[in-house]
Amino acid sequence: QVQLVESGGGLVQPGGSLRLSCAASGFTFSDVRMSWYRQAPGKDRELVAGISSDGGSTNYADSVKGRYTISRDNAKNMVYLQMNSLKPEDTAVYLCYSRPRVGTWFIPVWGQGTQVTVSS
Repeated sequence: QVQLVESGGGLVQPGGSLRLSCAASGFTFSDVRMSWYRQAPGKDRELVAGISSDGGSTNYADSVKGRYTISRDNAKNMVYLQMNSLKPEDTAVYLCYSRPRVGTWFIPVWGQGTQVTVSS
């Protein structure tokens, strides 16, 4: 079964840090690009960060550059999002995303999301 499962969210004070994890299963993880998105109440889902299949290339939304770091461990089928200097506006549900090839099709796969709340 193709699946993404996030963990690591929670409540943190402004200026704090969190590390999100996403466990992938059911597809060849090392073949696919991985991304983190977030969605705040009343707002569109936005791309936060992406990483190439080999981890050699990353990209970030302007709003998180210099504060967030995406990484992956292909041996463990895991992708991570290290979030530092968190701000209240970072509060959102964070979702892991990929589009692996399954058979002859490329299918979009989303995790269930993990809540991040930044508040004092």
